[in-house]
Amino acid sequence: SALNMQPGDELERVLYEASMPNKTVIIAVVNKAYVEGDKPMLDLFLDGFWYGEDTRYLVNHLLIVAMDQTSFDRCKFLRLHCYKLETIGVHFASEKIYMSEGFIKMMWRRTLFLGEVLKHGYNFIFTDTDVIWLRSPFPRLSQNKSIDLQVSVDRFNGDQWSKSNPVNTGFYFARSNNKTIALYEALYAKKDITLGQKEQDVLQGMIQNGELDEIGIKIRYVDTLYFSGFCRDSRDFNVVSTVHANCCRTIRAKLLDLTAVIHDWLKYKATATNETTTIGWTKHLACMNSWKS
Repeated sequence: SALNMQPGDELERVLYEASMPNKTVIIAVVNKAYVEGDKPMLDLFLDGFWYGEDTRYLVNHLLIVAMDQTSFDRCKFLRLHCYKLETIGVHFASEKIYMSEGFIKMMWRRTLFLGEVLKHGYNFIFTDTDVIWLRSPFPRLSQNKSIDLQVSVDRFNGDQWSKSNPVNTGFYFARSNNKTIALYEALYAKKDITLGQKEQDVLQGMIQNGELDEIGIKIRYVDTLYFSGFCRDSRDFNVVSTVHANCCRTIRAKLLDLTAVIHDWLKYKATATNETTTIGWTKHLACMNSWKS
């Protein structure tokens, strides 16, 4: 509890405040690039909770991890649960283009932090801010405590236990236990020997070569019907929980195409249930074009 907290354990304090009764928090990481501009990514992310079905209360359990002072200040201004992740000598303020050196450094810093959350005894849903939450994901996640990780995928092959599903660490649920803590330590230990790889690639490699089996990790891959993205749209507005702007390269493109997602969703909500067949997702043109430059 908060009473037996060590002084100065700011992380424990914010986790405790953001947590659900079952010691679960929702974590998103932002930097300056995600809080600036006409309609920042963080604001669009929060719009999802506002327009989603029974999602508003989830913001009470959302912990925003800020990589710089500007994004921390913006988080505080929005009256969210905020934690400032200090990193000496590295500047995480600017947009990190997908797979650039800065992007990879930021990913590894995030990996170290998430391991700390598990060590504090909290389960978490990690979500990128380019994931729009339209419904609570909890009904679609297994409550079975023997499942350590539940991970979204770019394309779902139909088998929730199959290793050949391509993992996407932009949205996943991790249960805090000795196995997941060991996994995060093993993952982070590879930071310097896997140059030019982001943690998602390293995790995929560890899955393929059986390292997760050795640790005893049970991993479930969740269906894109519920946890969808631009690589593979959900086929059903009636059950979709999240939409991730994956298969997309820049923040600008993501903002354009995720705004269209919100509009599609509002159209769906305004339509009588028997007419939903006529509604489809808008094509993600800005994201398709983001790879051309």
